[in-house]
Order: sequence, then C-alpha cells, then structure tokens
Amino acid sequence: MSDIKHPEIDLDPQDWPAFRALAHRMLDHALDHVQGAKERAIWQPVPADVKTALKAGVPHAPQGIDKVCDDFLEQVLPYSTGNTHPRFWGWVHGTGTAGGVIAEMLAACMNSNLGGRDHGAIYVEQQVVNWCKSLFGFPTSASGLLVSGTSMATVIALAAARFKVLEYPVRSTGLQNGTKRLVGYTSVEGHSCISRAFDLLGFGTDALRKIPVDQNYQMDMRALSAAIAHDRAAGLTPFMVVGAAATVNTAAVDPMHEIAELCEKEKLWFHVDGAFGAVAALGDKHTELYKGLDRADSLAFDFHKWMHVPYDAGCVLIRDAEAHRGAFNSRPEYLAEAPRGLAGGEQWFCDYGPELSRGFRALKVWFTLKEHGIEGITRKMEDNCAQARQLAQWVGEQPALELMAPVSLNIVCFRYRLDDAEKSDTLNREIVMQLQEEGIAAPSTTVLQGRAAIRVNITNHRSRLADFELLIQEVLARGEASNA
Repeated sequence: MSDIKHPEIDLDPQDWPAFRALAHRMLDHALDHVQGAKERAIWQPVPADVKTALKAGVPHAPQGIDKVCDDFLEQVLPYSTGNTHPRFWGWVHGTGTAGGVIAEMLAACMNSNLGGRDHGAIYVEQQVVNWCKSLFGFPTSASGLLVSGTSMATVIALAAARFKVLEYPVRSTGLQNGTKRLVGYTSVEGHSCISRAFDLLGFGTDALRKIPVDQNYQMDMRALSAAIAHDRAAGLTPFMVVGAAATVNTAAVDPMHEIAELCEKEKLWFHVDGAFGAVAALGDKHTELYKGLDRADSLAFDFHKWMHVPYDAGCVLIRDAEAHRGAFNSRPEYLAEAPRGLAGGEQWFCDYGPELSRGFRALKVWFTLKEHGIEGITRKMEDNCAQARQLAQWVGEQPALELMAPVSLNIVCFRYRLDDAEKSDTLNREIVMQLQEEGIAAPSTTVLQGRAAIRVNITNHRSRLADFELLIQEVLARGEASNA
C-alpha cells in the first residue's frame, strides 16, 4: 500500500496551450530585444525600486509563470549590460547573435548533462572540439573541453602542465611535498586570470614572473630569457610561458614564434591566452603575427567574445591528451563506464576538467559556427580591425586627441589631451562615464604609460563607421566643454 497521502504531481504546465502562447510571446520579446538593440540607449542604471524588488525574500508560495515573465520584462530585460548595442566597446564582450537565442532555447529543452555517457549532445561537443583542433593547428590526438571561459580554461591548462612536469603524484600529495618549486612567465600585460590560476593551483602568485614589454606592448624576449636563466641559477624550476594572442589592454600579440622556439629549447610548456585574439589567427591578414601559435602546448580562448556566441562559452585545447586526462580523471563506481547502453561512450568529459555536471554549451557554438561559417566570423573580425584603423586615423587627425598605443588589431586607446596630465586623466574618465550614463556609447577606461586612456574594444558585429564618427564628436564636445 502506498505511503503517499496526496495526489502525485509534476512541474509541467497544467494548461499547455496557454503556456505555449506565453512562450511564443516571450520569444517575441527576446527577438525584439535583439532586433531593436540599436534603437535604445546602450545602458541605463537600475532604478532604486527595481533594486528593492530584486532584494525580495525567498518565494515560498507559487507565483505562476505569467507573473515571473512580467517581472522579468519589467525588472531585468530593460537593464542589460548593453553589449548587444552597436556602440558597446567596453571591456571585451561579444555581441551575440539572433541564432544564439534559438540555440539556447533548444539546449534548455534537452537539459543535457555533458559530464559523460552516450547521447547526442556529447557528439556535438566532440565535433566542436575537433573543429577547433583543426582550425588552430592542433593534432587529432590532442584533447579539448568546452568551459565557461578562458579563466577556467587557463586553470585546466596549468593543471595539465603541472601534472606533466612533476615527477611525483601531485594530485594526492600536493605541491608542498615536492622538491621542485615551479615558476612561470607572462608579460606585465598578461591577463589577471593567469595569476588567479597560479593562486588556485597552489603555485602562489609570486611564482608567476611578470616580464616587461617593448614599445609595442609585446613581451620582451631578452627579458624573458634573462628571467628564466636567473630562476634556474637560483635553483627554481621554470615550467611554463604564457603568451598573449592579444592583450586585453591594447590587443598586442606576443611574439609567438620566438616564444615557441624558446620553450622548445628550455623544455617549457607553451600556453597561449587567446581569449579573444585567437580568432584573428583564423584570418588571412594576420598569419605572420600568429606564426608559432600552432606549436603551443595548450590554448585557451572564448567563443563568447569575437565569435559572438552567447555567454558563456570558452574552450581549452591541450596537445598532450594523456597529461590532460591525468590531471583530472577520477571517477567513483557509480560513474563507471559500461560496454554499451547509456553509460557507454568513448569519452566522458568529466575526465578532463573539474566539473561533473556540465551544460550543453556546445550547441550554441555548433549553431553559430554552422550558421555563419568560419568565413563569416573572420570576415566580421577583419571588418572590426579595419574599423579600428579608421578610428585611429580619425584620432590622429584631431589635435586635441592623442593615440596612446599602436593599433595592431581591434583595440584603440586614446585620450583627450590637456596641458595638465592629471586633469586630463580625470577628464577622460569623466567623459567615459558620461557616455555610458547618457546611453550614447560604452567604451571603457584603462591606464597606459601611467595615464588614463579611453579604450575602444571592437568585438561588435553591429558597429558601423558612423558609430565611431559619433564617438569622436561626443568626446571632442565634452573635452571642449571642460575648457569653456
């Protein structure tokens, strides 16, 4: 006799036709948001009453899907970051695509866990990884994994390098029981996720040497060689060099070929931080700049930046698949493989990273690459680089403006120039805040040569030259108003 004293229920809609109509209405809102991106302000602050509503307590009683959708439309959708807008150039955000909306919806309906087992979604991720290996010159024997982004990809690559270089069971005994003190190298322009990975993996951030850059903001190879020699002489163990396939500040590309040569000579792991810049290696115009990237031991990059896949989606590729799997493989009996059935399958992705539960990120990547092709993505990337060169030219034509760094790819750093450098710093930061608050444009700020700069990162497939003309006009107008 059953112990259940109440009717059994599920969480599906009780009225499917009504739910279907609501779902169609919400899809229309989503598509209107994407289609109408250029018609609204880039960003607007979240009002106090909305913040209050979003601090409400736990909803113990059911509110119903209609109420939830209404709350989303009123409290969340209007206050997005703004990176779907054609004049969003802050930080390094991708723009997303309309097709990505469909992919996210379909992934949600499948609700797949890509930790492992034998099902369709696993083969989609395998195909995406194989595409990436082919695109970036990695052998078919290499391994790869889709992750949240380059930060997690960097952790995974460093864990594989740590596993390979150490001659004792580091996963069980830890770093403190080893005789080797490992040190690695990146430039002073290297991304903060590299230091974070050194911290998380137990090396300590002091073990990451920050190498100076030259006048083009590329890693100084003489300084790198000298640092390696100094550490060896001190009894330390250099094990890795991280080269940037485009730095976040200026999009400078470290000398890939020279780093690859040095790593081969010194027997070091060569990791490439390709967060957004790796995509530029796929075009025909930057082959010399990226020569040597195909010799990397590992590569971390994002799909959600210059490939415009919806957030979040990154990837790590690792040449030595055994080191990759060895750094993470650890499965209990209840996750054992079977020769056939659902627990079968040749590859379980949970053996290649820290996550057992993994969403179907691969579907939106698969959708985007198939819909637009590598040709479409790289063509837009080249458009962005051309836009950056044009913007830099316009900056150079204005006596009141000053270009702050060479333009190698898609980032332009400039400032409104005053005779007083500190006042100019304050003014340029103020200009950026005004542009954001008024919903006109969203560049960001950075510091170069000790001075504040307006930073325009162009990873936006909706930007047009008229948008950059407007930016120049607005910066000049605000600069001139400060002198009035």
